[in-house]
Amino acid sequence: MIPVAEPRLGQKELDYVSDCITSGWVSSKGRYVNQFETAFAEFCGCRYGVATFNGTIALHLLLAALNIGPGDEVIVPTLTFVSTANAVAYTGAKPIFVDSELKTWNIDPDGIEAAITPRARAIIPVHLYGHPADMDAINAIAGRHGLLVIEDAAEAHGAYYKERRAGSLARAAIFSFMGNKIITTGEGGMVVTDDQALAERCFFLQNHARREENPYWHTEVGFNYRMTNLQAALGVAQLEQIEEFIAIRRRNAAHYMARLKDAPGITLPPQAGWAENVYWMFAPLIEPEFGPDRDAVMGKLRQKEIESRPFFYPIHTMPMYNTGQSLPVAESLAARGINLPSGTTLTEAQIDYVCDALMQMRK
Repeated sequence: MIPVAEPRLGQKELDYVSDCITSGWVSSKGRYVNQFETAFAEFCGCRYGVATFNGTIALHLLLAALNIGPGDEVIVPTLTFVSTANAVAYTGAKPIFVDSELKTWNIDPDGIEAAITPRARAIIPVHLYGHPADMDAINAIAGRHGLLVIEDAAEAHGAYYKERRAGSLARAAIFSFMGNKIITTGEGGMVVTDDQALAERCFFLQNHARREENPYWHTEVGFNYRMTNLQAALGVAQLEQIEEFIAIRRRNAAHYMARLKDAPGITLPPQAGWAENVYWMFAPLIEPEFGPDRDAVMGKLRQKEIESRPFFYPIHTMPMYNTGQSLPVAESLAARGINLPSGTTLTEAQIDYVCDALMQMRK
């Protein structure tokens, strides 16, 4: 089976993780945690990084540190992984869902403007599948209405927006390091920011709201959201190769595009002129003129030992968040979109095999 994504792990990862084991520093204490936080924040163009156990936790921690809570509304795209909305719900705030725009498939700035009420506190744009959202437009809206902006860059390690990297485009950002991301710590996440006070607040809350001067006396409800040294060791090794990993994703995407650019019924992923997509997933659309619909295509690929995935379901259609809204762009993208094999270990021969399989099933 050609997987949708798998990590590339080698001797460096083994050496660093083995160092944790032989030294005995396997939990949240150990040199690799701080090393990973510092180096990844610097990679993003930020001053501070706060490593967490996973990306969803990173977003919840950040929202909590910003005092988002009951009675607040947070504007999110409906076309994203459900964790974006879940992290908002964990705080007691309400996620407000906005449609996608066609240029980048990210949150529609016009929809953001229309969704703002007196209870709105923040906007969370998501850089979907590795393509940055239109951050200038989003930040301008936030500025007019006094709203916070938090980047959900879980899928966009190293993506550029107008010569600035994802993670450095708002008050703060979060990343995920799950096994299928561009770099991985197995599970893992991080908050990045230039705001020292916000970073310190995140560090405080993630460690049971514990104060160094009296570590067993607590004055607030905190969390146990720390990254382990084992995870961070893996992250340091991966981060040392991140430019190579990004180049591989972009090269593989270019090969897919060269093979599929003239294929009737396949719409290729977007690439705005002001952005650099890192193609966390190579994610085309299967149009009606292709013949088989998206779900049929996935079934036929599976028969040929090729794993694929559908686009995320729009969150506003899920039972726990169902709003009854009509958000037609996101709904249409979700019905047509497919994630093809996209990982760092993918070879050109495998891409050719996937493309040949697609072409063979066209009417």
